[in-house]
Amino acid sequence: MPVFNYSARPATGGEIRNGEVELPTKEEVAAFLQRQKLIPVAIREKEKALSISFGSGIKTRDIVIFTRQFATMINSGLPLVQCLEILAEQTDNEKLRGTTRQVLYDVESGNTLADSLGKHPKVFSRLYVNMVAAGEAGGILDTILLRLATFLEKNDALARKIKGAMIYPIVILLVAVAAVGILLIFVIPTFQQMFASAGVPLPLPTQIVIALSAFLQGYWWAILVGGAVLAVLGRQYYKTDQGEKVVDAGFLKLPILGDLLRKAAVARFTRTLGTLVSSGVSILEGLEITAKTAGNRIIHDAVMGSRQSIAGGETISGPLRKSGVFPPMVVQMINVGEQTGGLDEMLTKIADFYDEEVDAAVSALISALEPLMIVVLGVVVGGMIVAMYLPIFDMISAVG
Repeated sequence: MPVFNYSARPATGGEIRNGEVELPTKEEVAAFLQRQKLIPVAIREKEKALSISFGSGIKTRDIVIFTRQFATMINSGLPLVQCLEILAEQTDNEKLRGTTRQVLYDVESGNTLADSLGKHPKVFSRLYVNMVAAGEAGGILDTILLRLATFLEKNDALARKIKGAMIYPIVILLVAVAAVGILLIFVIPTFQQMFASAGVPLPLPTQIVIALSAFLQGYWWAILVGGAVLAVLGRQYYKTDQGEKVVDAGFLKLPILGDLLRKAAVARFTRTLGTLVSSGVSILEGLEITAKTAGNRIIHDAVMGSRQSIAGGETISGPLRKSGVFPPMVVQMINVGEQTGGLDEMLTKIADFYDEEVDAAVSALISALEPLMIVVLGVVVGGMIVAMYLPIFDMISAVG
């Protein structure tokens, strides 16, 4: 039997009451409310529980389109409820449509838009909800929604750049592992049988390659189990406070890749905080939200240090300078922004600059990794092939 959510007003007057009841149809729900001396305001069938996130059915692009359309309709003067009804009808994504309907019901029940969105944290982030709340309070919801859409687009573009930079070395690594595995399992045993029948002495490189082949064929299961255990232990260690700090600090210290991650973190930090501050979110709330979206524990701690500094009546730039994570130019520009009262504009300028820096860093990373990976692959595969041909050269020399 379906469950219905309802909003109803007492016949004698008073505040709207919200609740849910399990009955076959809306008509029976209305009759039930009338028997309770309540006047129905809204009756909607309760949506089944959804597990929604950007990674499980709702892409950032879907949220961007949703937000831009929402802003356009609000700017055109359409009532909020009507906007949500239209969005629920025309959204292609099933899960986003279900979420929008739930938001619509909550708004009709008397909740604010921000509170209604906040009930779906896997779809609408805390940053999203806080900016919408600021837009409602300031009467500039359409402007805030447009800023949100732009922010989401640029943040998604930044994430794609980082992923794109990692795809090439991962593909090369997988090819290298596959090539070595095929050689050790299928090719080397053939050479081993040939050398055994010939009875020729084997050079040390050839013995090492044959031993690796025998180990892989006899203990492949141990390699898989060992790899799985190491992965689980590594994940558990990363979940600890100390482990997260050590690993994230290590990533920032990596040559080339560490520089890319640092620039991406700076771009994300400055754009997020700049968007929040320009939208009317308090600096303390903005720093807390920004810290949670940093993606790196070292960056998170530096930002939270700035939040504590602000709460104590000091500046943001001081703790950022002490952390050693942020480049001096960024710290100095933030300091100027604080002194001139144009922090949001300065943060946006820094974010635009570091978006370009990330592009350059991605190009540099790919340029450096491409020849390096080719050399490594050539040395490993070529070295194994040469090792197996050394006995053949000896056999040819002996016959000659």
